[in-house]
Amino acid sequence: MRGVRGVGAVRNMGLGAWIAAAAALLAVVSAGCGRSAAAPPPPRTLVRTAEVRQTAVEDSSEYVATIESLSSTLIKPEVTGELRAVLVTPGDRVQASTPLFQIDPARQQATVSSQDAARAAQVAATTFAKQQLDRARTLFKAGASSQQDLEQAQANYDAAVSQSTALDARLQQERVTLGYYSVRSPSTGTVGDIPVRVGMHVTSDTVLTTIDRNQDLEIDVHVPLERSADLKLGLPIELIGAVGTTLARTTIFFVSPRVDDQTQAVLVKGKVPADVGLRSAQYVRARIIWRTQQGLTVPVLSVLRINGQPFVFVAEPKGGALTARQQQIEVGDIVGDSFVVLGGLVAGQQIVVSGAQKLDNGTRIRTS
Repeated sequence: MRGVRGVGAVRNMGLGAWIAAAAALLAVVSAGCGRSAAAPPPPRTLVRTAEVRQTAVEDSSEYVATIESLSSTLIKPEVTGELRAVLVTPGDRVQASTPLFQIDPARQQATVSSQDAARAAQVAATTFAKQQLDRARTLFKAGASSQQDLEQAQANYDAAVSQSTALDARLQQERVTLGYYSVRSPSTGTVGDIPVRVGMHVTSDTVLTTIDRNQDLEIDVHVPLERSADLKLGLPIELIGAVGTTLARTTIFFVSPRVDDQTQAVLVKGKVPADVGLRSAQYVRARIIWRTQQGLTVPVLSVLRINGQPFVFVAEPKGGALTARQQQIEVGDIVGDSFVVLGGLVAGQQIVVSGAQKLDNGTRIRTS
Protein backbone atom coordinates (compact mmCIF):
# COMPACT_ATOMS: atom_id res chain seq x y z
CA MET A 1 0.00 0.00 0.00
CA ARG A 2 2.91 2.34 0.73
CA GLY A 3 4.30 1.80 -2.79
CA VAL A 4 0.93 2.40 -4.35
CA ARG A 5 0.57 5.63 -2.46
CA GLY A 6 4.03 6.73 -3.76
CA VAL A 7 3.01 6.11 -7.37
CA GLY A 8 -0.18 7.93 -6.81
CA ALA A 9 1.64 10.84 -5.30
CA VAL A 10 3.83 11.09 -8.35
CA ARG A 11 0.83 10.95 -10.63
CA ASN A 12 -0.78 13.67 -8.61
CA MET A 13 2.21 16.10 -9.16
CA GLY A 14 1.34 19.18 -11.13
CA LEU A 15 3.02 20.33 -14.42
CA GLY A 16 5.06 22.98 -12.63
CA ALA A 17 6.53 20.45 -10.27
CA TRP A 18 7.54 18.22 -13.22
CA ILE A 19 9.39 21.09 -14.93
CA ALA A 20 11.23 22.08 -11.75
CA ALA A 21 12.32 18.52 -11.14
CA ALA A 22 13.60 18.10 -14.70
CA ALA A 23 15.57 21.36 -14.50
CA ALA A 24 17.19 20.29 -11.26
CA LEU A 25 18.20 16.96 -12.75
CA LEU A 26 19.71 18.64 -15.85
CA ALA A 27 21.75 20.97 -13.66
CA VAL A 28 23.15 18.06 -11.69
CA VAL A 29 24.11 16.16 -14.86
CA SER A 30 25.76 19.26 -16.42
CA ALA A 31 27.78 19.97 -13.30
CA GLY A 32 29.00 16.38 -13.23
CA CYS A 33 30.06 16.53 -16.89
CA GLY A 34 31.88 19.85 -16.35
CA ARG A 35 33.89 18.39 -13.52
CA SER A 36 34.87 15.38 -15.59
CA ALA A 37 36.05 17.08 -18.99
CA ALA A 38 36.80 20.85 -19.53
CA ALA A 39 36.41 22.32 -23.14
CA PRO A 40 39.84 22.72 -24.93
CA PRO A 41 41.00 26.29 -25.85
CA PRO A 42 40.86 27.29 -29.54
CA PRO A 43 44.09 26.66 -31.54
CA ARG A 44 46.54 29.52 -32.03
CA THR A 45 47.02 30.97 -35.55
CA LEU A 46 50.55 30.74 -36.93
CA VAL A 47 51.96 34.14 -38.04
CA ARG A 48 55.30 35.86 -38.53
CA THR A 49 56.12 39.04 -36.64
CA ALA A 50 58.75 41.74 -36.81
CA GLU A 51 59.84 44.56 -34.55
CA VAL A 52 59.04 48.15 -35.49
CA ARG A 53 62.37 50.00 -35.71
CA GLN A 54 63.72 53.39 -36.55
CA THR A 55 65.24 53.45 -40.05
CA ALA A 56 66.56 56.06 -42.47
CA VAL A 57 63.54 57.40 -44.38
CA GLU A 58 64.00 59.33 -47.61
CA ASP A 59 61.84 62.28 -48.60
CA SER A 60 61.81 61.86 -52.36
CA SER A 61 59.81 62.57 -55.53
CA GLU A 62 59.67 60.53 -58.71
CA TYR A 63 59.49 61.99 -62.22
CA VAL A 64 59.68 60.82 -65.82
CA ALA A 65 63.05 61.86 -67.23
CA THR A 66 64.86 61.70 -70.57
CA ILE A 67 68.32 60.40 -71.35
CA GLU A 68 70.25 62.78 -73.61
CA SER A 69 73.54 62.20 -75.38
CA LEU A 70 76.28 64.79 -75.01
CA SER A 71 77.59 63.62 -78.38
CA SER A 72 74.58 63.01 -80.63
CA THR A 73 75.07 64.25 -84.19
CA LEU A 74 72.52 64.62 -86.97
CA ILE A 75 74.10 63.50 -90.23
CA LYS A 76 73.08 65.72 -93.16
CA PRO A 77 74.76 65.98 -96.58
CA GLU A 78 76.76 69.07 -97.49
CA VAL A 79 75.76 68.73 -101.16
CA THR A 80 72.69 68.00 -103.26
CA GLY A 81 72.29 64.92 -105.43
CA GLU A 82 71.04 61.39 -105.86
CA LEU A 83 71.85 58.88 -103.11
CA ARG A 84 73.83 56.09 -104.76
CA ALA A 85 74.75 53.85 -101.80
CA VAL A 86 74.02 53.28 -98.09
CA LEU A 87 77.18 51.80 -96.62
CA VAL A 88 76.05 51.10 -93.03
CA THR A 89 73.04 49.68 -91.19
CA PRO A 90 71.29 50.98 -88.06
CA GLY A 91 73.12 49.94 -84.91
CA ASP A 92 76.54 49.66 -86.54
CA ARG A 93 79.47 50.81 -84.43
CA VAL A 94 81.62 53.11 -86.57
CA GLN A 95 84.85 55.02 -86.15
CA ALA A 96 85.48 58.64 -87.09
CA SER A 97 85.76 59.19 -90.90
CA THR A 98 84.01 55.89 -91.71
CA PRO A 99 82.07 56.24 -95.03
CA LEU A 100 78.33 56.15 -94.36
CA PHE A 101 76.65 57.20 -97.62
CA GLN A 102 77.64 57.88 -101.22
CA ILE A 103 75.96 60.60 -103.27
CA ASP A 104 76.34 60.54 -107.07
CA PRO A 105 79.55 62.55 -107.71
CA ALA A 106 79.53 62.45 -111.55
CA ARG A 107 78.69 66.13 -112.08
CA GLN A 108 81.19 67.28 -109.50
CA GLN A 109 83.89 65.03 -110.93
CA ALA A 110 83.30 66.69 -114.30
CA THR A 111 83.67 70.11 -112.68
CA VAL A 112 86.92 69.05 -111.06
CA SER A 113 88.24 67.74 -114.37
CA SER A 114 87.31 70.98 -116.09
CA GLN A 115 89.04 73.07 -113.43
CA ASP A 116 92.06 70.82 -113.55
CA ALA A 117 92.35 71.36 -117.33
CA ALA A 118 91.97 75.13 -116.93
CA ARG A 119 94.67 75.12 -114.30
CA ALA A 120 97.00 73.13 -116.60
CA ALA A 121 96.44 75.66 -119.37
CA GLN A 122 97.13 78.50 -117.01
CA VAL A 123 100.35 76.84 -115.82
CA ALA A 124 101.47 76.76 -119.45
CA ALA A 125 100.51 80.40 -119.89
CA THR A 126 102.41 81.33 -116.76
CA THR A 127 105.50 79.49 -117.98
CA PHE A 128 105.34 81.33 -121.31
CA ALA A 129 104.89 84.67 -119.50
CA LYS A 130 107.97 83.90 -117.42
CA GLN A 131 109.98 83.17 -120.59
CA GLN A 132 108.85 86.45 -122.14
CA LEU A 133 109.83 88.34 -118.98
CA ASP A 134 113.29 86.76 -118.96
CA ARG A 135 113.75 87.66 -122.67
CA ALA A 136 112.60 91.26 -122.06
CA ARG A 137 115.11 91.64 -119.23
CA THR A 138 117.94 90.38 -121.46
CA LEU A 139 117.00 92.72 -124.31
CA PHE A 140 116.64 95.64 -121.91
CA LYS A 141 120.10 95.07 -120.49
CA ALA A 142 121.48 94.91 -124.02
CA GLY A 143 119.68 98.15 -124.91
CA ALA A 144 117.64 96.35 -127.54
CA SER A 145 114.24 97.05 -125.87
CA SER A 146 112.63 99.83 -123.94
CA GLN A 147 111.69 100.15 -120.30
CA GLN A 148 108.05 100.02 -121.37
CA ASP A 149 108.52 96.59 -123.00
CA LEU A 150 110.12 95.28 -119.81
CA GLU A 151 107.29 96.60 -117.66
CA GLN A 152 104.70 95.11 -119.97
CA ALA A 153 106.35 91.69 -119.79
CA GLN A 154 106.48 91.97 -116.00
CA ALA A 155 102.76 92.86 -115.85
CA ASN A 156 101.87 89.93 -118.13
CA TYR A 157 103.79 87.54 -115.92
CA ASP A 158 102.28 88.89 -112.69
CA ALA A 159 98.78 88.55 -114.15
CA ALA A 160 99.51 84.97 -115.21
CA VAL A 161 100.77 84.10 -111.73
CA SER A 162 97.67 85.64 -110.12
CA GLN A 163 95.40 83.77 -112.49
CA SER A 164 97.22 80.52 -111.77
CA THR A 165 96.86 81.08 -108.01
CA ALA A 166 93.14 81.73 -108.39
CA LEU A 167 92.69 78.58 -110.45
CA ASP A 168 94.64 76.55 -107.86
CA ALA A 169 92.31 77.78 -105.13
CA ARG A 170 89.20 77.07 -107.18
CA LEU A 171 90.44 73.59 -108.06
CA GLN A 172 91.13 72.90 -104.39
CA GLN A 173 87.63 74.07 -103.49
CA GLU A 174 86.04 71.83 -106.10
CA ARG A 175 88.07 68.87 -104.86
CA VAL A 176 86.89 69.51 -101.30
CA THR A 177 83.31 69.69 -102.56
CA LEU A 178 83.84 66.39 -104.37
CA GLY A 179 84.85 64.84 -101.03
CA TYR A 180 81.47 65.82 -99.56
CA TYR A 181 79.74 63.38 -101.93
CA SER A 182 81.11 60.65 -99.67
CA VAL A 183 79.31 61.26 -96.35
CA ARG A 184 81.52 60.16 -93.45
CA SER A 185 81.05 59.79 -89.71
CA PRO A 186 82.24 62.86 -87.79
CA SER A 187 83.06 60.81 -84.68
CA THR A 188 83.11 57.35 -83.17
CA GLY A 189 79.65 56.17 -82.21
CA THR A 190 76.58 54.10 -83.06
CA VAL A 191 74.55 54.57 -86.22
CA GLY A 192 70.91 55.43 -85.61
CA ASP A 193 67.87 54.94 -87.81
CA ILE A 194 68.35 55.46 -91.57
CA PRO A 195 65.19 57.01 -93.04
CA VAL A 196 66.59 57.43 -96.60
CA ARG A 197 66.85 54.92 -99.43
CA VAL A 198 69.08 54.48 -102.47
CA GLY A 199 67.84 56.61 -105.38
CA MET A 200 66.38 59.38 -103.25
CA HIS A 201 67.25 62.98 -104.04
CA VAL A 202 68.87 64.48 -100.95
CA THR A 203 69.68 68.06 -100.03
CA SER A 204 71.49 69.78 -97.19
CA ASP A 205 68.22 69.63 -95.18
CA THR A 206 67.83 65.85 -95.47
CA VAL A 207 68.55 63.88 -92.28
CA LEU A 208 70.43 60.75 -93.30
CA THR A 209 70.97 59.26 -89.82
CA THR A 210 72.44 60.03 -86.39
CA ILE A 211 75.69 59.11 -84.69
CA ASP A 212 75.37 58.69 -80.93
CA ARG A 213 78.00 58.12 -78.29
CA ASN A 214 76.18 56.39 -75.42
CA GLN A 215 79.28 56.78 -73.25
CA ASP A 216 78.52 60.48 -72.79
CA LEU A 217 74.99 60.66 -71.39
CA GLU A 218 73.07 62.91 -69.05
CA ILE A 219 69.58 62.81 -67.56
CA ASP A 220 67.11 65.67 -67.99
CA VAL A 221 64.45 65.99 -65.26
CA HIS A 222 61.67 68.59 -65.35
CA VAL A 223 60.75 69.40 -61.75
CA PRO A 224 57.38 71.11 -61.07
CA LEU A 225 57.59 74.71 -59.98
CA GLU A 226 56.18 74.01 -56.50
CA ARG A 227 59.32 72.01 -55.60
CA SER A 228 61.79 74.34 -57.27
CA ALA A 229 62.65 76.02 -53.95
CA ASP A 230 64.13 72.71 -52.74
CA LEU A 231 66.42 72.28 -55.76
CA LYS A 232 70.15 72.62 -55.27
CA LEU A 233 73.34 71.29 -56.76
CA GLY A 234 74.45 67.90 -55.46
CA LEU A 235 71.00 66.46 -54.65
CA PRO A 236 70.99 62.68 -55.28
CA ILE A 237 69.09 61.26 -58.27
CA GLU A 238 68.26 57.57 -58.63
CA LEU A 239 67.43 56.10 -62.05
CA ILE A 240 64.70 53.47 -61.62
CA GLY A 241 64.22 50.51 -63.95
CA ALA A 242 60.95 48.99 -65.18
CA VAL A 243 60.72 46.55 -62.25
CA GLY A 244 61.63 49.12 -59.63
CA THR A 245 65.33 48.32 -59.41
CA THR A 246 67.88 51.12 -59.17
CA LEU A 247 69.83 51.32 -62.45
CA ALA A 248 72.23 54.07 -61.45
CA ARG A 249 72.82 56.91 -59.03
CA THR A 250 74.00 60.41 -59.84
CA THR A 251 73.70 63.97 -58.54
CA ILE A 252 72.32 67.23 -59.89
CA PHE A 253 75.06 69.28 -61.56
CA PHE A 254 72.82 71.86 -63.29
CA VAL A 255 69.66 73.71 -62.23
CA SER A 256 68.13 75.93 -64.90
CA PRO A 257 67.80 79.57 -63.86
CA ARG A 258 64.63 79.81 -65.97
CA VAL A 259 61.19 78.18 -65.86
CA ASP A 260 59.85 76.49 -68.96
CA ASP A 261 56.92 78.68 -70.03
CA GLN A 262 55.10 75.69 -71.54
CA THR A 263 55.31 73.22 -68.65
CA GLN A 264 56.01 75.56 -65.71
CA ALA A 265 58.82 73.25 -64.67
CA VAL A 266 62.51 73.70 -63.91
CA LEU A 267 65.06 71.65 -65.86
CA VAL A 268 67.77 69.88 -63.85
CA LYS A 269 70.53 67.65 -65.18
CA GLY A 270 72.74 64.84 -63.91
CA LYS A 271 75.52 62.85 -65.53
CA VAL A 272 74.76 59.18 -66.26
CA PRO A 273 77.40 56.45 -65.86
CA ALA A 274 78.40 54.83 -69.15
CA ASP A 275 77.95 51.22 -68.04
CA VAL A 276 74.23 51.14 -67.17
CA GLY A 277 72.95 50.22 -70.64
CA LEU A 278 70.85 53.35 -71.27
CA ARG A 279 70.38 54.96 -74.67
CA SER A 280 69.95 58.48 -75.96
CA ALA A 281 66.31 59.73 -76.03
CA GLN A 282 65.22 56.90 -73.67
CA TYR A 283 62.56 57.64 -71.04
CA VAL A 284 63.33 56.53 -67.47
CA ARG A 285 61.95 57.07 -63.98
CA ALA A 286 64.07 59.40 -61.88
CA ARG A 287 63.75 59.81 -58.11
CA ILE A 288 65.14 62.98 -56.57
CA ILE A 289 65.99 62.50 -52.88
CA TRP A 290 65.34 65.80 -51.12
CA ARG A 291 66.47 64.74 -47.62
CA THR A 292 67.01 61.67 -45.40
CA GLN A 293 65.80 61.43 -41.80
CA GLN A 294 65.04 58.80 -39.15
CA GLY A 295 61.50 57.35 -39.09
CA LEU A 296 59.39 54.22 -38.70
CA THR A 297 58.46 51.90 -41.56
CA VAL A 298 56.32 48.76 -41.83
CA PRO A 299 56.12 46.26 -44.69
CA VAL A 300 53.43 47.03 -47.24
CA LEU A 301 51.95 43.54 -46.89
CA SER A 302 51.44 44.00 -43.15
CA VAL A 303 49.04 46.93 -43.64
CA LEU A 304 45.33 46.13 -44.02
CA ARG A 305 42.42 48.53 -44.52
CA ILE A 306 38.86 48.80 -43.26
CA ASN A 307 36.79 51.49 -45.00
CA GLY A 308 40.01 52.99 -46.25
CA GLN A 309 41.55 53.27 -42.78
CA PRO A 310 44.94 51.48 -42.59
CA PHE A 311 45.74 49.27 -39.61
CA VAL A 312 48.14 46.56 -38.53
CA PHE A 313 47.93 43.73 -36.01
CA VAL A 314 50.14 44.29 -32.98
CA ALA A 315 51.30 41.11 -31.19
CA GLU A 316 50.72 41.60 -27.43
CA PRO A 317 51.23 39.17 -24.50
CA LYS A 318 47.96 38.30 -22.77
CA GLY A 319 47.31 35.50 -20.29
CA GLY A 320 50.61 33.80 -21.03
CA ALA A 321 50.01 33.84 -24.79
CA LEU A 322 50.26 36.26 -27.71
CA THR A 323 47.15 38.03 -28.93
CA ALA A 324 46.68 40.00 -32.18
CA ARG A 325 45.28 43.47 -31.55
CA GLN A 326 44.12 45.80 -34.33
CA GLN A 327 45.99 49.10 -34.30
CA GLN A 328 45.01 51.97 -36.59
CA ILE A 329 48.01 53.78 -38.09
CA GLU A 330 48.73 56.70 -40.36
CA VAL A 331 50.98 55.96 -43.34
CA GLY A 332 52.90 58.14 -45.77
CA ASP A 333 54.84 57.32 -48.94
CA ILE A 334 56.02 53.90 -49.97
CA VAL A 335 59.81 53.53 -49.72
CA GLY A 336 60.98 50.32 -51.35
CA ASP A 337 58.57 47.66 -50.06
CA SER A 338 57.56 49.52 -46.89
CA PHE A 339 55.16 52.26 -45.81
CA VAL A 340 56.48 55.23 -43.89
CA VAL A 341 54.56 55.34 -40.58
CA LEU A 342 53.40 58.82 -39.63
CA GLY A 343 51.52 57.82 -36.46
CA GLY A 344 49.98 54.98 -34.47
CA LEU A 345 53.10 52.92 -33.68
CA VAL A 346 56.23 53.30 -31.60
CA ALA A 347 59.61 51.68 -31.99
CA GLY A 348 59.93 48.29 -30.31
CA GLN A 349 56.38 47.04 -30.92
CA GLN A 350 55.93 43.65 -32.54
CA ILE A 351 53.59 43.61 -35.55
CA VAL A 352 52.28 40.75 -37.68
CA VAL A 353 53.99 40.86 -41.07
CA SER A 354 52.74 37.55 -42.50
CA GLY A 355 49.42 35.78 -42.00
CA ALA A 356 47.48 38.92 -40.97
CA GLN A 357 44.65 38.11 -43.42
CA LYS A 358 43.62 35.17 -41.20
CA LEU A 359 43.29 37.23 -38.01
CA ASP A 360 40.53 39.00 -36.14
CA ASN A 361 40.94 41.41 -33.28
CA GLY A 362 41.87 39.34 -30.20
CA THR A 363 42.92 36.19 -32.09
CA ARG A 364 45.44 34.06 -30.19
CA ILE A 365 48.60 33.68 -32.26
CA ARG A 366 51.90 31.88 -32.28
CA THR A 367 55.02 32.89 -34.20
CA SER A 368 57.05 30.83 -36.58
